[in-house]
Amino acid sequence: MSDQLVRAISRDGFLKAVAVSTRDLTERARQIHKTTPVATAALGRALAACSMMGNALKGGGASVTLQIKGGGPLGTVLAVSDNEGFVRGTVDNPAADLPLRPDGKLDVGGAVGCEGTLTVIRDLHMKEPYVGSVALLGGEIAEDLAAYFVESEQIPTACGLGVLVDRDRSVLTAGGYLIQLLPGAGEDVITKVEGGILAAGAVTSLLREDGSPASLLRRVLPDFDLEILETSPIGYRCTCSRERMERALISLGPEELRSLIDDQDHADLTCRFCDNVQHFSREQLEALLSNMKK
Repeated sequence: MSDQLVRAISRDGFLKAVAVSTRDLTERARQIHKTTPVATAALGRALAACSMMGNALKGGGASVTLQIKGGGPLGTVLAVSDNEGFVRGTVDNPAADLPLRPDGKLDVGGAVGCEGTLTVIRDLHMKEPYVGSVALLGGEIAEDLAAYFVESEQIPTACGLGVLVDRDRSVLTAGGYLIQLLPGAGEDVITKVEGGILAAGAVTSLLREDGSPASLLRRVLPDFDLEILETSPIGYRCTCSRERMERALISLGPEELRSLIDDQDHADLTCRFCDNVQHFSREQLEALLSNMKK
């Protein structure tokens, strides 16, 4: 099954939920950045979370950026989603590695670190983007994201994220869910949500049994009658282009661009999110410089 996002609401009107299956896009990110297993898991969780948040945005061209700076060996984990849920991402130190935890699982919390912040930037094409930030709880990302929604947006939220890496370092399965309470939901609703999550178990185990995000939601929320509102494809999509890289060169200014031409005679720009490399010859750089002076 290709990567997919499903959005749902309970028929009693007490909660809304979204789930994603993201194996292919997480594997694409791993191949681009050549990540270690723990880096793959951290970046994959961030990509899944960001996709679910981005798909909730209204208006074409809107985007959300999820930035996690925990002080761990991975450095900054960054993911960006458009309003359809298509994502791209990167991690500062993709080669960083840590021993497995005592329970045999990847130490994502240790690799991300917990001495820092999770920041969400929503660009809705207004004058200023909306920026919200919370202190990290443990660096495992799912619980940190749930805390963000509670603290910054006052929305009671449960989040589950998971990435399962095979022995050859490829991604076996990946995905996650976000469950949010709506006005009017009482303690009984919270109890049913918590019970369902506890009984369902790990996201990766559920996705290995059935890769459908709709099935994931139904198994996590067995006590609710869910209405599927939307099912849509998602994937790894970078928005870089030669024109954007030209603008990056122009932003250096005439003096720095002149220095680049004299020192290197050319420029090879690589997108930080994908494996796209654009070559600019001396003649092309001179033309850019000439246009700047005009």
